[in-house]
Amino acid sequence: MMPQTGHPDIPTPRDAAREGTSAEGHEHADASGADRAGASRLEGIPAAPGAAVGPVARMSAPPTLPNTRPSSAGAATEADRARDALERVAAQFDARAEGLGEEAAAVLGALALMARDPELARRTAERTEAGDPAAWAVHTACGAYQELLLAAGGYLAERAADLADIRDRAVAHLLDLPMPGLPDPGRPHVLVADDLAPADTVQLDTDQVLAIVTRHGGPTSHTVILARSLGIPAVVGCEGADGLTDGTPVAVDGDTGRIDVEPDEERSASVLVRARRRRELLADSAGPGRTADGAPVALLLNVGEGDPDEAGAHDSEGVGLLRTEFLFLDRAEPPTVAEQTAAYARLFRAFDGRTVTVRTLDAGSDKPLAFAGTGPEDNPALGRRGFRTARVHPELLTDQLAAIRAAADGSGARVRVMAPMVSTPAEAAEFVALAREAGITEAGVMIEVPGAALLADRLLPRVDFVSLGTNDLAQYTMAADRTLGTLPDLLDPWQPALLELVGTVGGAGERSGRAVGVCGEAAADPLLAVVLVGLGATSLSMAAPALPAVRHALAHHTKQECRHLAGLALAAATAAEAREAVRAAASPDVADL
Repeated sequence: MMPQTGHPDIPTPRDAAREGTSAEGHEHADASGADRAGASRLEGIPAAPGAAVGPVARMSAPPTLPNTRPSSAGAATEADRARDALERVAAQFDARAEGLGEEAAAVLGALALMARDPELARRTAERTEAGDPAAWAVHTACGAYQELLLAAGGYLAERAADLADIRDRAVAHLLDLPMPGLPDPGRPHVLVADDLAPADTVQLDTDQVLAIVTRHGGPTSHTVILARSLGIPAVVGCEGADGLTDGTPVAVDGDTGRIDVEPDEERSASVLVRARRRRELLADSAGPGRTADGAPVALLLNVGEGDPDEAGAHDSEGVGLLRTEFLFLDRAEPPTVAEQTAAYARLFRAFDGRTVTVRTLDAGSDKPLAFAGTGPEDNPALGRRGFRTARVHPELLTDQLAAIRAAADGSGARVRVMAPMVSTPAEAAEFVALAREAGITEAGVMIEVPGAALLADRLLPRVDFVSLGTNDLAQYTMAADRTLGTLPDLLDPWQPALLELVGTVGGAGERSGRAVGVCGEAAADPLLAVVLVGLGATSLSMAAPALPAVRHALAHHTKQECRHLAGLALAAATAAEAREAVRAAASPDVADL
């Protein structure tokens, strides 16, 4: 049963003045996709909120191999040149990591490790032995390695895009060509690219990059997550973005996915007014999350590798998702209990008096660990990952739970744990029992598998809480790999099928008295956050820059209005219709954020 969605006579906050054109908000377009003669407009997937106007600056094209291939200087010489180029790329990543925050530095550090990967060096040497010049050897070896990673799916597919970046940089070194990367036009600009690698995203200058537009990519990619954390408006999956040329003025709306090309003064002013108004509305947003009628909705942070004290300084009610993979990945041996304890304790202390929700190791076949093989699998995204890893390596989980328990002692934080990729009520009960045995009093699971959502009424009574991972739940519900970016519309968190599952879990939470959180990127959308609360979510976890807008949105809707808006979203036929139906009925102070 879905939670009640309210009654038809519940008033909607949107007044009639919103139906016309206003400099305070969006102009309403006709079905042709243009507001006026001569104006052109592109549509993409809204990925990071906000609006901006500025000239286009395109990412430089990757280097291409010449049509004529030079003769090899000899296998040994060419192999040395290839190794030197890959090492120079790795050194560049190391140098760029200096002075960045821990999370951004970790991304670049992982890229440096990949450039120095012995397997990549081996594949490159095979090509030079076959007679390839160094640039051709690197290009071919990286391409073959990429195909393997893409076929593996999941986390590995994400790293395939990083490998393309390494390939392009190494080839540029070898051919003495301009290095691919971010443009530097010397003025604020809208960055346009076919796609954007995480290594480039972490280096964006927020004073210069007004917005991001990409031809490919989906709303749950790591690049989008990083853009949101930087507070940069973004539109992805935009057909026609490849036709935008340097210097062309555009108006970008990250909330609707609309891009106006060569906007007139009226449209430009409207977008800029909206951006300024958004900043003013959010300036005083502070304190715990509450609906307009006082219903509490805990606003929490998604946290990974980074400075715990910096994370703790944000105006949040705690951590809704602590990713622990950074302690395990890119290592030859697992971290010791003592090493884990020290890392967790530092973060727990930074959130003294607040909640910290630790997700146990989310690794396995799609995030391979050198010390914990799970055997060959044709489809790792559907294999031994998350909690399933404990079936073959139970010591990883028991050691981690012991470390979490030890770190919680004396920290002052309310520490709770949750397991990822739980599919059945029996698995949920098994994890809770292991947590209790380790001395952890609050234990829950993540709902990322449709099977777990459908049996929520049987699963929730066996746990203390659940948290919906909407990114993975979307990909498994819609059978669309979230890492490939080829089907971004199916991964839109406004998909009614996904919202049906969220409502199924929310209703079960209300009936069982269990807390239901959302820690996917859907929680960072202020308009969608209101819908999630209407579907039964009691907490929302997100990147820090999204907190003020979500707090503001909740404060402008009662719990009953949230349920009404949720009903509108569920009744829609498509994600776009769901978004627009809710926007039309929401408070103007939220619809125009």
